[in-house]
Amino acid sequence: MDRAQLADFLRTRREALQPEDVGLPRGPRRRTGGLRREEVAALSGMSVDYYGRIEQQRGPQPSEQMLAAIARGLRLSLDERDHLFLLGGHPAPRRARREDHVDAGLMRILDRLVDTPAMVVNGVGETLVQTPPAVALLGDETSYEGLDRSVVHRWFTRPESRAIYPEEDQPRHGRQFTADLRFAYARDGAGSRAAEIVDALLATSEEFALVWAEHEVERKHTKLKRIAHPEVGLVEVHCQVLYDVEQSQGLLVFTAAPGSESHERLQLLSVIGAQRLDVGGAS
Repeated sequence: MDRAQLADFLRTRREALQPEDVGLPRGPRRRTGGLRREEVAALSGMSVDYYGRIEQQRGPQPSEQMLAAIARGLRLSLDERDHLFLLGGHPAPRRARREDHVDAGLMRILDRLVDTPAMVVNGVGETLVQTPPAVALLGDETSYEGLDRSVVHRWFTRPESRAIYPEEDQPRHGRQFTADLRFAYARDGAGSRAAEIVDALLATSEEFALVWAEHEVERKHTKLKRIAHPEVGLVEVHCQVLYDVEQSQGLLVFTAAPGSESHERLQLLSVIGAQRLDVGGAS
């Protein structure tokens, strides 16, 4: 680990970003360019003290998970992320497929959707980043660990995760999730993350085994989704997807028809998401 170079690299990347680049207001009292340490820490999902110690060449060696979070917070390119890992004393992640790294361009789009439910999902159904309204609508899908990071794994091992959809819609969603996983499995092959999830589900879920045996490969998803939200009730949303083919990731954006009851409920959830973000930032 090269503490000095790591600290210098983070500082230069932080100072190269402007608040507008990451969807933050500049504010009238900002005297210098670049982001503040507390802003990078918030974007990376860590404490200001932890991030500050890295820039000050103090504290323990950051883990791969923390470096990945910083890379995302600083909107680093893949080459910059490789460099960050090496400076942090870790081998650069395998370059063949980077399903956990969100491209800087995709992050810039997400930054401009701060008042809209939106999220980035990789090929095996792992949510990588969400806007606050998306967390308010769907829950924090980035908080899971291990195989449960994948929505399809949770679907067949945690039946309570299905409550987000009306009961009559659940079979369709289960088939769609399985078809997406089959596509990733065929693309990436043995030894991949998709294969690991498939093997685990075949060993633990008879329901998954039955659906998997049907060999559904149709990946046409209905754009209309019904979300059974515990606070505001049923919300009908249109889900638009922007695919990053190189990274095998999708940017999902949820909208509702203007003037509809669902649109009013989405607006309410945006307020709820902002309030929760303020509370979290103050703690």
